[in-house]
Amino acid sequence: MNQSNHFNEQHLESSDFITDIVIGMSDGLTVPFALAAGLSGAVASTTIVTTAGIAEIVAGSIAMGLGGYLAGKTEQEHYDSELKREFEEVETVPDKEKEEVREIFAHYGLDSDAQKIIVEALAKDKKKWVDFMMKFELGLEKPDVNRARNSALTIGIAYIVGGIIPLSPYFLVDHASDGLKYSALITILTLFIFGYFKSKLTGQNPVLGALKVTAIGAVAAGAAFFVAKIIGA
Repeated sequence: MNQSNHFNEQHLESSDFITDIVIGMSDGLTVPFALAAGLSGAVASTTIVTTAGIAEIVAGSIAMGLGGYLAGKTEQEHYDSELKREFEEVETVPDKEKEEVREIFAHYGLDSDAQKIIVEALAKDKKKWVDFMMKFELGLEKPDVNRARNSALTIGIAYIVGGIIPLSPYFLVDHASDGLKYSALITILTLFIFGYFKSKLTGQNPVLGALKVTAIGAVAAGAAFFVAKIIGA
């Protein structure tokens, strides 16, 4: 039994970790790619593109990481607030809470006698009673206390890794237009691979998911490039 619980906890943590990587990588690949493409349409110097790209990656990773941290803290604070409210309700209106438990088990097809036995047994331990209400009434799982910190680090690092990929060719060439060609090739290939595995992990059609992610990145970069061209002209 303990081994099963441990396995479930690991599964949930892995799901959160994968979600954070997807969030960081998807924006990290798309935003710096669009920025570099836009600058390539306006300037010839790769130094300007790389300088602006690095600045964006730094700012973007901090912003995305902070967003992940705040989301994690909000989730923890929401859970704690609901937990406190449930404990208060168990103390002040136990009959109402028991009736809510009965309704939950009635929904699963248990008769009134079975409902009464389970409710009375559950009510003997207030902590387990509240845990039950949190999960089955409110649909809330206890979040990992380190979720906010881990999410911030994972998203931020994934953003940096994703952002370096479209920017890296500009360090190897002298003209921004050449850098854009190599960057587009590398980034589109990476977007396709990333989209494929992302869709496979989430149970979607991997090929369609890969094409969707690639199309979003290509459209964003293309729009930035042509807007820069028009403004420059």
